[in-house]
Amino acid sequence: MTSHIQDNESDDGMDEFMDKFATHKYKGAFNEDKWEEEFDKIPMFMKKAPEEIDPKTHPELACLQSIIHDDDRPPEEQAKSLKDEGNEYFKEKNYKKAIVAYTEGLKKKCSDTDLNTILHTNRAASHFHLGNMRSALNDAVAAKKLKPDHLKALIRGAQCCMELRNYGDALQWCEEGLRVQPKDRKLQELRATADKLKRTMERDARKAKAKEKKDRCEREALLGAIQKRGIKLLKPEHPSKRSSDSEEDDEGDCGTAAALAGMDLDGLCSQEATGSRVFLDEHGTLHWPVLFLYPEHRQTDFISAFNESSSFTDHLTVMFGEELPPWDIDRKYHPQNLELYFEDYETEQLHQVELETTLLKVLQHDRCFVKAGTPSFIVLVKGSAFCKEFLSEKKVHRLKLK
Repeated sequence: MTSHIQDNESDDGMDEFMDKFATHKYKGAFNEDKWEEEFDKIPMFMKKAPEEIDPKTHPELACLQSIIHDDDRPPEEQAKSLKDEGNEYFKEKNYKKAIVAYTEGLKKKCSDTDLNTILHTNRAASHFHLGNMRSALNDAVAAKKLKPDHLKALIRGAQCCMELRNYGDALQWCEEGLRVQPKDRKLQELRATADKLKRTMERDARKAKAKEKKDRCEREALLGAIQKRGIKLLKPEHPSKRSSDSEEDDEGDCGTAAALAGMDLDGLCSQEATGSRVFLDEHGTLHWPVLFLYPEHRQTDFISAFNESSSFTDHLTVMFGEELPPWDIDRKYHPQNLELYFEDYETEQLHQVELETTLLKVLQHDRCFVKAGTPSFIVLVKGSAFCKEFLSEKKVHRLKLK
């Protein structure tokens, strides 16, 4: 009887509890509107770990982390936990943190060769996705050294060499991988691509070498032609200046010295925006870029290829023929009204040139030096007020060059 009563009391208590439960919500329950957000805070169901784990806000995670990094466990267990941690970061594409985890795993120096191979291979993959090809290749090499038949390491090594354009090494990695797995499609494709690119690179290298040889021969022929004509070149960055010692020397000797000092490619580099330079045609004739200066109007003209056998009249007649330049307001620049001069860069003396003279004849003059690969000439209107004033300020060699 007593027992029956107690059971009834117990049942009555449960009824009361259930009635209360129906009318009062459980205090620890998930919020109906934010249940997914709260659910994601549970370590087992987290989709992504927080960047920083604070024991106050994530006590469960902090506890799990302390278990993972428990130094009292065997190195193999610690390394495996760190490998798994790195894999999770890798899945989230957080490659930097994955590298840190794999590196810490390798620092445990466990005796498990397979595990160390995987750590190196996975770290190589992380470096690869970050674009650190050298580091990725180093890890692939380390993994292969531990386990020569590890297919993933061999594939990764081949991929790194491809990215580094080391196609010969890529082929070697592919061959090693195909000895392990002859039918691996990825390795077969990598080998075919590496072989094609290696052949292309070798072909391009042969072409570049042939072009370099051709260019060198052309440069030597060009410099030989200039030297044979006795034309003197000045480097733009080191213009030749007469020193106190050289004043006692013969002018011809000074010109020869300048020729020898400037007889290289630096002396053939034009300062003009066109980038034109002297060249030797198939008939053995030199063509020079030539600059005409009009100081009265602060204007210039540029001829990209002045044939050395042409006279100045040939060009000036075309330049100042039927149509005069717009800046010549007074219409003075007719060919018959013009005087032509070149400047001796050592003495700053002007030398007058007859317009019928050929360019070659002028360039062979003792005091003519080609600066920056571009002969330049001053053009003045004969007898004009500007011409008289301009020449009065200069030392003029009145002996006309014919």
